[in-house]
Amino acid sequence: MKRQRLTREQSKDQTRERLLDAAQAIFMKKGFVAASVEDIAAAAGYTRGAFYSNFRSKSELFLELLRRDHEVMQAGLQAIFANAASREEMEERVLRYYSNLHRENKCFLLWVEAKLLAVRDGRFRMRFNAFMHEKLEQLSAYIREFSARVGTPMLMPPETLAIGLMGLCDGVQFFYTVDPQNVPAEMAEKVLAGFFARVVFGREA
Repeated sequence: MKRQRLTREQSKDQTRERLLDAAQAIFMKKGFVAASVEDIAAAAGYTRGAFYSNFRSKSELFLELLRRDHEVMQAGLQAIFANAASREEMEERVLRYYSNLHRENKCFLLWVEAKLLAVRDGRFRMRFNAFMHEKLEQLSAYIREFSARVGTPMLMPPETLAIGLMGLCDGVQFFYTVDPQNVPAEMAEKVLAGFFARVVFGREA
């Protein structure tokens, strides 16, 4: 069977994806600062020139990696509202999504590194903060929609809930990642379930 030739656009997309995949693996192993453009290009099977044909800098690629992971998270959140689910089904989906997040979020260390970089690098901080504000706005919108659909009054503004939820998830995942013996998956799930039951669902944990 004759191999189908990629269009120029398809070839460029493939190159970008390979560079992103290679960068993710290297950043997870070595960290953003220690990884070089040459490391990323070589791991993807390309030259330094190919890297700069697709990304202006290592920081730009880093933000693109975070955005790609964010889109995966968004798809999971959107699925909560699919198929005109009942209140019980939506609550079950929320708990399932967030209870598994600490185990399924393979890019957690990238987000930790991005926050550290944002503290130390003013130029990166501006772009990262703009992205984080976008994430908070989107999560706030999901919280509003959830409240409207299930009829549960919000105990605090959705923007406040969104910050609390993101902070809680990050904190739980950090404990689980660093010290899984003392903070096992079951404890992480219990913390998140209690938060949702009391603060989001409006009932006793």
